[in-house]
Amino acid sequence: MSARLVPRAGTPDPALTELRAEVRAFLKEQIDAGVFTPGIDTWLTRWNPEFTRALAARGWVGMTIPVEYGGHGRTFMERFVVTEELLAVGAPVAAQWVADRQAAPSLLKYGTEEQKKRFLPGIAAGEICWAIGMSEPDSGSDLASVKTKATQVDGGWRISGTKLWTSGAHHADAFFGLARSAPLDPAHRHDGLSQFIVLLDSPGVTIRPILSMSGDHHFNEVLLDDVFVPDDLVLGQIGAGWEQVTSELGYERSGPERFLSTFGVLESLVHGVADGSVEADTRIGATIGRMAGLHRMSTAVSESLERGENAELAASVVKVLGTKTEGGLVDLADEIAGYTAADTHLAELVRAGVMQRPGFTLRGGTSEILRGVIARGLGMR
Repeated sequence: MSARLVPRAGTPDPALTELRAEVRAFLKEQIDAGVFTPGIDTWLTRWNPEFTRALAARGWVGMTIPVEYGGHGRTFMERFVVTEELLAVGAPVAAQWVADRQAAPSLLKYGTEEQKKRFLPGIAAGEICWAIGMSEPDSGSDLASVKTKATQVDGGWRISGTKLWTSGAHHADAFFGLARSAPLDPAHRHDGLSQFIVLLDSPGVTIRPILSMSGDHHFNEVLLDDVFVPDDLVLGQIGAGWEQVTSELGYERSGPERFLSTFGVLESLVHGVADGSVEADTRIGATIGRMAGLHRMSTAVSESLERGENAELAASVVKVLGTKTEGGLVDLADEIAGYTAADTHLAELVRAGVMQRPGFTLRGGTSEILRGVIARGLGMR
């Protein structure tokens, strides 16, 4: 039986339309009041804890976390709507992003009761920030090749290794560190991996900045030098790290940030055509069509996750196509509008997009790895 590339979709829900209007009104108020200036790639680069706490106060952080753990018990689709609006307007949401997007669902699925009570209320309140502890030097998206080592000791584990491209680690409180807890078996490379909740203020943790071409700092190298992680901070089961991290990547790859990070550029192009400052181009319409298709696919993934289904295949498709669309949009804006006129809003946005372009190839996996995931899901070789 062949795999379904895009999960089945449900019928539109009028309540989601009302929620979308509510979020838009709030964001307009915030922009008009000068709380933030819309930007590009803000889920990755704009860290604003005060804004995150304001969202949390309205119940828009930790939406899918159950009420008993300090959350709001709302649906994946409600969270999806809020997320889309935050991204489309370019709100500064990096402070809550990883914690809300993937740490909370992973804790709910694999965490102990003690771990849930310790971390989830703080995530929902916008007070606990998370990073991603997967990628390594010379490893990239081939997570089975990670060299970070976990050695069992009395009362816990000692973790040593290096994590790379760790966005926001210099602000974050913790990450799920993927480490090899048993020797590598070349015939079964995915065995012997485990996840650990590494508190980033622990002795032995060193965080070094990696600057982008623009001089911005959101990427980091995280060195783990014999870092002690107690047994009560093991996530899930020892040796089940591959299954767990694959589940986590379903949340990490499928979100609307995969195609809405540069939405401000497209919006400015459309307005430019309308006011005559940008020449009409059929490729703008084609990009709008791709955005609409990606929106539908990403919506279907969220509905699939809400049903508890494995959405890895569709999530990988969204990631590959979204990354290509975003990069193409920035190139298109550069070609047909340019970014030398410093007094235009479009120029500001395009410059920001160009500066962040290296990030497009570093978000949750290279295109080659993701294409392999898609091929396996479709039963291809």
